[in-house]
This record gives sequence, structure tokens and C-alpha cells, in this order.
Amino acid sequence: MSLTSGLFTSKKGEWATPQIFFNELDAEWHFDLDVCALPSNAKCQRYFTPDEDGLTKEWRGVCWMNPPYGRQIGRWIRKAYESAQQGAVVVCLVPARTDTAWWHDYCAKGEVRFLRGRLRFGNGKGRAPFPSAIVVFRKKG
Repeated sequence: MSLTSGLFTSKKGEWATPQIFFNELDAEWHFDLDVCALPSNAKCQRYFTPDEDGLTKEWRGVCWMNPPYGRQIGRWIRKAYESAQQGAVVVCLVPARTDTAWWHDYCAKGEVRFLRGRLRFGNGKGRAPFPSAIVVFRKKG
């Protein structure tokens, strides 16, 4: 097994948002709901856990989303976009995967802020092996 063999797989889907990074965004947006969190890493007082399945819930207000980065990420991005069309504001921390269908189908329709450098997620010792972006979805017009 090579040293980089796990870097581009979906084995680790949860990447806990760095608290200082979140605090800066929260100061700007004042989040109401973390739409996909674990109790140990929830960023808002109100949050949906995997058992509650945020994909099946209605998202209202100003929502924070750091989705699982595995194969299901496209479903989360679609839900964020669709929720914005219903009136929510959804701010998403995602890998900057500009070569994917979900990026072109949804992220390209939002406000995209590419992050400089690489984030250090959760209690990680090193930086993420991928670039990240903030994508903001809100109702147009």
C-alpha cells in the first residue's frame, strides 16, 4: 500500500469543520441549523444527526452544511440547492471538485469562494489532501 493510497477515497466521509474557521463564517451568516452533524461536532444548537437524516428534513433559515465527503455528497449538494430555492440560505463547506457532475449541476449555480491553502479538519495532524470551497446557495430573484 502506498503512502497516498487513502487520500483520494471515500473511506473517511466525515471531516469535522475547524472551529475557528466556522466562527468566522458564523459571524457573517449567523447560522440557525447544522444540517448534517454528529453530536460531537455540531456547530449550531439545532442540528440533524445521521439518525435523523437531514436529507429527509426541511431546511429553513440560515443553514450550515459540511456534508459527508463520500459518494453521497451529490445528494447533499442537490438538497442544499433545492432548499435555497424554497427560501433557505445554505452555506456549504465542500471539497473543490470542479471536475464532478455535482459541482457543475449545482455548485456552479451558487456563490463560490475558493479557499486559499488547505484546511486542517477536526483534530487532524496534517492538512486536507484536497482544496476546499465555500458555496452559498440562496434564492435568486
